[in-house]
Amino acid sequence: MSVATKKPHTDELVTVQLRVHRQNVQKIKDYAQAVESETERTYSISEVFPEYEKQNPVALRAYRTREGLTQKQLAVLTDIPQRHLSEMENGKRSIGKERARKLAKALNISDYRVLL
Repeated sequence: MSVATKKPHTDELVTVQLRVHRQNVQKIKDYAQAVESETERTYSISEVFPEYEKQNPVALRAYRTREGLTQKQLAVLTDIPQRHLSEMENGKRSIGKERARKLAKALNISDYRVLL
């Protein structure tokens, strides 16, 4: 009978390189230090990347991915053309209040305004 064995865990450090805006360097350093010390401090996307605060096309893609849906499947559920969904996810088309409501319902989002 074979027995499953685990490889021993190593505490090897690795180097990570990131390209971020100069004003975000300290936030990234603070976050990395918090992760290493296992504290619970987290940062929102808008804290680290304020340029996305007004328009956040990433949110739609993130929620769609979380639900395991393709753009085509979401298009069928919401009656919004797949092409329009792609443009919304890429920031080329605004979502709008009514579409945000449809999308929120299909993506199990309690507040549609996170998509605006």
